[in-house]
Amino acid sequence: MSSTLILLIIAGYFCILILISFLTSKKGESTDSFFLANRSSPWYVVAFGMIGTSLSGVTFISVPGMVEKAQFSYLQLILGNMLGYFVVALVLMPLYYRLNLVSIYTYLEQRFGYWSYKTGAGFFLLSRTLGAALRLYLVTGVLQLAVFDGLGIPFEVTVIITIGLIWVYTFRGGMKTIIWTDTFQTLAMLLCVGITIITISQDLNLSFNNMVNTISESRFSQVFFWDVKDPRYFFKQFLSGFFISIVMVGLDQDMMQKNLSCKNLKEAQKNMFSFTVIILFVNILFLSLGALLYLYGQAEGIALPEKGDNVFPFLALNHFSAFMGIVFILGITAITYASADSALTALTTSFCVDFLDFKNRPEAERIKMKNWVHLAFSVIMAIVIVIFKIVNDESVVQAVFKVAGYTYGPLLGLYSFGVFTNRPVRDNLVPFICVVAPILTYIISLNSVDWFWGYEFGFEVLILNGFLTFMGLYSISRRKSEFVDVTESY
Repeated sequence: MSSTLILLIIAGYFCILILISFLTSKKGESTDSFFLANRSSPWYVVAFGMIGTSLSGVTFISVPGMVEKAQFSYLQLILGNMLGYFVVALVLMPLYYRLNLVSIYTYLEQRFGYWSYKTGAGFFLLSRTLGAALRLYLVTGVLQLAVFDGLGIPFEVTVIITIGLIWVYTFRGGMKTIIWTDTFQTLAMLLCVGITIITISQDLNLSFNNMVNTISESRFSQVFFWDVKDPRYFFKQFLSGFFISIVMVGLDQDMMQKNLSCKNLKEAQKNMFSFTVIILFVNILFLSLGALLYLYGQAEGIALPEKGDNVFPFLALNHFSAFMGIVFILGITAITYASADSALTALTTSFCVDFLDFKNRPEAERIKMKNWVHLAFSVIMAIVIVIFKIVNDESVVQAVFKVAGYTYGPLLGLYSFGVFTNRPVRDNLVPFICVVAPILTYIISLNSVDWFWGYEFGFEVLILNGFLTFMGLYSISRRKSEFVDVTESY
């Protein structure tokens, strides 16, 4: 497959994104449109675009690659996700709309105080920077393998090109642009997955019904696992999925920023409920693709890579037709950029609103400051990608959830304590609690096999982290009347 041809196709793809950016920002640059798209986004467009944002290149490559070792057990986590999305729609979104928030972490200042607010926003910046960088690392590696290695271009330059393209089409329009580019990219991704599944099925001489039966009868199709010591144990996966969806959607500025760009709460909830149903079927699609990839390799006598993340790229770039290789490159590019571009916008929004006293500055100064922050986070993300290439030795999907477990846990504890209790806390001690909880979580997880009769923590480190944060906050809280008395005595 010609590297030049791939580059031309990718260039054409980004020309479309830049055109969308131009059309959505042609009325002029403003911080209101950059942050919340003037609160005028159609809910059905947001719902469709959120599919691409929530999945990313990790789903595109890692989820099909997990099928060999984990079968369809990932669906247990997705079922937990679905329950969590309902909590987000019915508990958190009404809170955010009632308070008319731009950054959702402003709630923490109103509920607890200044240091709690900065701590929550800081953990989001850390978590989203790492998570977005991991997702971009995946697509950058594929582009490096498919295109840039052959041209003698080093990985670091590929990273700069990758992030530079995001910056070009997002720095003016922000969320107003993201809503529409994500919709386009989600559509492109789903078309690519559909074409790949159809092509593999035809190569294996399978009709649609035969394909469904072949997958369901294969060794890959087991969904539910009931051995409590198995990392795929149902309740471990389901509860992890439940809390992961709450923190990675409901407590995440990136995902909530899209919801807050809807006209009102009712439309935002329509978006979330529609998204909840669609995301189940999309993940079934990816898992089915994974089963077909392994069945194809078996039928053709191909020795597949041991690392699951490499299976889809390996087949697409070395054993499928040149057309299918292009489809794969477009698919992973679309899904990864759909996630990364909105993450960059959310990071810019959070830092501007939560740390730079943005609302008290004139609009011209806000635009200038926003542009510099947007550029700075682009550079930071590039540096993190390069570092991750040096240190990573595991599946990217596992790395993403591990990062989420340790960095979103304090947010889970903060919001749970804020929503489900009315106890004030000693605000100046909150940063200490939120730093200690992940450290204790790591120590417990590291020794769980010895301490808890062979039990091994997986994605549920998030739950443990959130629980330790919650209990830490309880330890520095008082009943409301007691707290008032104490503070008045000072």
